[in-house]
Amino acid sequence: PFPVELKAGKKYAWCACGHSKSQPFCDGTHKNAAPGISPLRFTPPADQTAWLCGCKRTRSPPYCDGTHKEEAVQGAQLPA
Repeated sequence: PFPVELKAGKKYAWCACGHSKSQPFCDGTHKNAAPGISPLRFTPPADQTAWLCGCKRTRSPPYCDGTHKEEAVQGAQLPA
């Protein structure tokens, strides 16, 4: 996960495809690399330090829920 400082009322776009070079935020790469996937847009209600998901399998996007610790993620083959 990525620790980030979020500001109340500010709009963010969390990368849902995993291709952004600006992780955990979207940089528009999905338009070519993963055209069927869009970023999750969100606005936090309060200033906060948050852990945003990096594995993209969280059940509570954009926030990390620990899914990255599960076997399905830990045992996944990485691209060569």
